[in-house]
Amino acid sequence: MLSRTLAVATGLAALGVSVGLATGSADASVAVNQSYPVPASRVMTLHGHGFGHGHGMSQYGAYGAAKQGLTYRQIIGFYYPGTTWSTETGTVRVLITADTGSDVQVSTAPGLTVRDLGASKTYRLPTIAGATRWRLNVDGTRTVVGYLTSSGWHRYAPGGLTTLTGDGQFRADGPLTLWTPSGSRTYRGALRAASPSAGSSDRDTVNVVSVDRYVQGVIAAEMPTSWHMEALKAQAVAARTYATWSRDVNPDRYYQICDTSACQVYRGVDAEDERGLAAVTATYRQVVAADGGAAFTQFSSSSGGWLSAGSRRYLVSKADPYDDFAGNPVHDWTVSLRASRIQDAYPGIGRLSRLHVIRREGGGQWGGRVVSVVLDGSKKNVTISGGTFASRFGLRSSWFAG
Repeated sequence: MLSRTLAVATGLAALGVSVGLATGSADASVAVNQSYPVPASRVMTLHGHGFGHGHGMSQYGAYGAAKQGLTYRQIIGFYYPGTTWSTETGTVRVLITADTGSDVQVSTAPGLTVRDLGASKTYRLPTIAGATRWRLNVDGTRTVVGYLTSSGWHRYAPGGLTTLTGDGQFRADGPLTLWTPSGSRTYRGALRAASPSAGSSDRDTVNVVSVDRYVQGVIAAEMPTSWHMEALKAQAVAARTYATWSRDVNPDRYYQICDTSACQVYRGVDAEDERGLAAVTATYRQVVAADGGAAFTQFSSSSGGWLSAGSRRYLVSKADPYDDFAGNPVHDWTVSLRASRIQDAYPGIGRLSRLHVIRREGGGQWGGRVVSVVLDGSKKNVTISGGTFASRFGLRSSWFAG
């Protein structure tokens, strides 16, 4: 969905792209007839607005609104009209995608325990001379526990059991250091070796953590914490609400949200900083609700000055006066695109002669974001969505013109 100059875009714009560039609603879109011929140079110059899908809160817009004096509640009210304020409690299960192995390895830590989820029993792990790590891995389809010393891995039998009854998870008195194929990361809460399905020999690493602790690891990954505090607070509410929504629509799946920009970027303790923590604390447990549950608070880097209608009544199409300010480098943009790239991606069209935009969303310059564009070729024409075109050729959004 709901992260994230280019250093800023790593948190802001990355999120907007991965959760999908707006393709528009066919029911609300308008027919247009806009032709952008390929010039003699065979290099097209495309102009555009915004970064990401444009549904819900614009992160740059939140910053611009805060600079104009809006509070975080006013910012949330503007971007999610018709929602109401509420509170959340509980935990969320986060898939840790960087841990691609079939085990979960953590450093030794004070108060380290392992819980057998199948037997609902928790075992305190001993301090073993020379041990530096503990691990949950698989023997056949059963979870086993081990520890690492200079001589290698050794099996450990908690409670005298050679295997756990169900999946296992680690927890300690403080944050846990997780070892992945690419290095170490630190997380609060529990780290679980979760079976993707019953009887599976695979295990995925899942961080089970309170929603507010989770948001602490999201803020700095999604928004620069040097920004105005009211924007950071708005980000905290949007991120907390999105996590609550994702949890509630996935109550039984072994994970309920991922840690990449396909969901929200989450980096655990490593992403925490003082201002981000302050924003989470100031908005403790606050979410917005609609239709009997947490709202689907999508957000993206920059609206470009016009919000795109989304799949919920509160994700509306309207002008965004806060997105256009001197500090937003992606409100307007220009890219060069070689016709050969389009031809290589769609070889069946032959030689590209023009881009023919036939439908747009209907709001903003040129009629707004592209819904449908025809690749007019010498052999045949191919019609694709504006979102597909933008994603395929690296445009910041589907709001573009020639």
